[in-house]
Amino acid sequence: MAGFSLGAYMAFVDNTHSHYPEWLEEGNEYNIETGTNDYYKNLGAAITHDDHPIVGISWNDAVAYCQWLSRLSGKDYRLPSEAEWEYAARGGHKSLGFRYAGSNKLKEVGWYSLNSHGETKPVGLKLSNELGLYDMSGNVREWCADHWHDNYGGAPNDGRAWVGVGDSAVRVVRGGSWLNFHSSCRASDRYWLGTDNWNSIFGFRLARY
Repeated sequence: MAGFSLGAYMAFVDNTHSHYPEWLEEGNEYNIETGTNDYYKNLGAAITHDDHPIVGISWNDAVAYCQWLSRLSGKDYRLPSEAEWEYAARGGHKSLGFRYAGSNKLKEVGWYSLNSHGETKPVGLKLSNELGLYDMSGNVREWCADHWHDNYGGAPNDGRAWVGVGDSAVRVVRGGSWLNFHSSCRASDRYWLGTDNWNSIFGFRLARY
């Protein structure tokens, strides 16, 4: 399961001429070149660096990318289920029970409000977790496949995405971001957002099956 960089996502945008991040969409007020709103401009040059995580894309955009890459590669890519995401963040079968993904000290494994300098950072600079995965605590929150539910009561017990019940227009987001405090970067922390929403702190991670 791999975190996702701007450079990899933009290959999809350039190929399909679609699913532009909010800050590059023509005519959008948030466009960093022509827009009137400085929301993304305040992230500075970091937002355009290929080795930084992609931000400003919706759940729908992330799913479209997975479908495109699956067709292109002949392999099956998708967003992880919430259960898969948390299992991976906690270190899977190698878990040492850390509070964050790979450590009890967030500064060792994640970029968050106290060390990010108000911007995203290149992927993979901090320590990995027990499974060798980077940036699962901090840098950007990550979309999951599941419909949002307030708790786990009734969730599948085999790790599948919990869909079919709940609001399909609202999906789970995990991981904490460059803007969040410690508590939001815990491996256990959960959040949600509408599928057509964009934000400067949300990106995604791929699962291959």
